[in-house]
This record gives sequence, structure tokens and C-alpha cells, in this order.
Amino acid sequence: MRILLSTYGSRGDVEPMAALAVQLQALGAEAIVSAPPDQEFVDLLARAGAPLAPTFTPVREWIEAAKQRPADGIPQHAARMIGAQYEAIAAAAAGCDAIVATGLLPSAAAAQCVAEKLGLPYRHVTFCPLFLPSHHHRPYPYPGHPHPPEVTDPRALWDLNIGVMNALFGEAVNGLRASIGLPTVDNVRDHVFTDRPFLASDPVLWSWEPTDLCGAVQTGAWILPDARPLPADLEAFLEDGASPVYVGFGSIALPSTREAARIAIEAARASGRRIVLARGWVEAAPLDDGRDVFLTGDVNQQALFRRVAAVVHHGGAGTTTTAARAGAPQVIVPQIADQPYWAGRVAGLGVGAAHEGPTPTLESLTAALEIALVPETRARATALSGAIRPDGAETAAKLLLAEL
Repeated sequence: MRILLSTYGSRGDVEPMAALAVQLQALGAEAIVSAPPDQEFVDLLARAGAPLAPTFTPVREWIEAAKQRPADGIPQHAARMIGAQYEAIAAAAAGCDAIVATGLLPSAAAAQCVAEKLGLPYRHVTFCPLFLPSHHHRPYPYPGHPHPPEVTDPRALWDLNIGVMNALFGEAVNGLRASIGLPTVDNVRDHVFTDRPFLASDPVLWSWEPTDLCGAVQTGAWILPDARPLPADLEAFLEDGASPVYVGFGSIALPSTREAARIAIEAARASGRRIVLARGWVEAAPLDDGRDVFLTGDVNQQALFRRVAAVVHHGGAGTTTTAARAGAPQVIVPQIADQPYWAGRVAGLGVGAAHEGPTPTLESLTAALEIALVPETRARATALSGAIRPDGAETAAKLLLAEL
């Protein structure tokens, strides 16, 4: 059994697919991951022992190219991506028996087209309940398409969301389908997502409630075990004083995250804490030469987060889950997409604080950090950590192979 796992996006899109690849291989299947050939993903997949089939271009190069076209919107970017991804995924799918896809919708749509053209089973996966239709929550409002203020019923908003998704992606998707001899579709969202997608998120952090709008199968988060030791100099820093605050904004390279990282250092210092600062894609840097800040690149967050007083981050699904599993209190400064919703979940569970908006002040972030650093928050975070499922990828792998 040979299965292609297709994704295009940031580390939060690639690492879970690597976790699924590991579990499929453990069950005797062959798994290939089609992912952006950025060096960090090449290294990650090599560490997981998962073969890489490169996508059409590294995602960082795609982002930089998109910045050169500021007037273009989502439909134009989708049209440029989908054809190139179709060619890359079709090449990677040779000899495969099924395709599992996630990532940016044009890429997932290209993977679905490859599966349909080759007659292969196709499964879609998403990492946050927000993006799947349900009468229990409202859809994500895409930029330029706010929810009509007079419409408040979730079902009605999900009906409107079909039109929004068609407006953003329909021309690109149906243009590709027509060019390869497939019939066009009048509901791009449901065709690509399918009526029974995998939901690879933890049910303790955000439980999927039954709905007639989508039959999602929540497997638990797909977590790639990380056995790497922490670097010796980081170990020495951790041992040389009280637990520091971790500050990192992952792959969110925005001016707002660069400023948030700067203010987070000041807020941690105001709270009497040292800082472990992650460079991330924003290339964050210390404010000065103070010995209370340790700058790090890619490290084992699963190990590091067990050693810190709090985790200040952007609120991606992966970082939120890793911090929760480690029992670390969180401060989420959300920037885009599902991040405000994960921030709300963390605050609602009492295991951290949700900053209001993407641009903190020293006062607002200090107040949020104070919530995270009180003993009661630590106690709730510790209690929650034991309830996080570690076997989501294994569950998904077994389900997938049983279906095939």
C-alpha cells in the first residue's frame, strides 16, 4: 500500500503529515509526503524518515513572490498555484493507491483532481474545526468577505460561505478541472473538503460536535514525536536560573509579530523573567546584549515547553497543542485565520490568556502574562496536559488503512 500525503503551507501543515507518514509506515504501508522543499521541511521529513516529493516551489519563495504582486487577490494567487501543484502532485502520485491532502485550498484542490483523474481514493484533512461546516460555529470570514451583519444564524452563514469560496477559488479550480477533462463543480468547498474529512485536532482543546453539515472524523492531533536533545548552551541557560518565558511566532512573518516579540521581551522582563526567544520566520532578535535572553532556532519544543514558565506565541494549532501537552501556560497574541479562535479556547479552558488583537502594548501583554504566570493557571495547564491525546496520527492511520 503506497499513500501520498500532500500539503502546501507552513510547518503547521507539514509536520502533522510527517506524523501520519510515520504511523502509516509503522503499520506496513509506504507513505510519501508532497511538501514544499524549504530546507526546514527537508530536514523535518528526513528526521521522520518520510520520503519527500517536492511541490512546485518552496513556500517561502512563494510568499516572497506574492509580495511582489500586492494588487493581486486570492483568486489570482490561486490560479497561479493550482496548475503547478497539479503537475507536481501528479508526478508524486505515480504508483500510489490513495491521496490524503491538506494545506492551502488550491493545493488541496489540485490533489483532489489528481486523485479523481487517476481513480484513487481521496481524503481531506484539516487541523481546526473552524474551517469545517457546522451549525455550532460560524465560518471563518475571508478577507474582503465579512459576514453580513444582519445574518447571525450559523447555517445561513455556511450557506453564504459556499458563494464566498466559489468567488475566491472557483475560477481556478474549475479552470484546472476543465483543462484536464474533469467536470466543473458548483460547490468548490464541499467538493474539496468532502463530507467526511479527517479533523486532526485534539478534542479536549476543541471538541467536534455532531452536525448534519459535515461528518468530520476527529482523530486527535497528529503529533510527530521529537527525541532531539536540547542544545547544550540552551540547557545551560535553562539550568542557570528560574524558568524563562518562551517567545516565538513560528512561521508568521509579519511586522506585527516582530513588534509583538519585542514587546514580549519587555513584558517578561517586567515580570522578572528571563526569555527564550525563537527567531521564527520573522527573524526575531534580542533588544540588547542582555544575558537574560537566549536566542534559538529550531529546537525540540516538546522538551523545551516542559521547562518554561509560559509560552507566548501566535496561536497556531500545532504550537497551541504542543504547549498544552507540555502543561505550559500560554499567552496567545493571534494574528490571522484560526489563531483568534485557539486563543479563545486557551482562555476559556483557563490555561492561559488571549491577547485582544495582533498588536500588543507593553501594558496589555504584561497583563496577559500575569494571568499566565499565576499558580492557578499553571495548575490547570498541568491538569489539562494529561488529557491531550498522543495517538491521533496512529488512529488516523488505522482508519485510513481499514478503509482502503
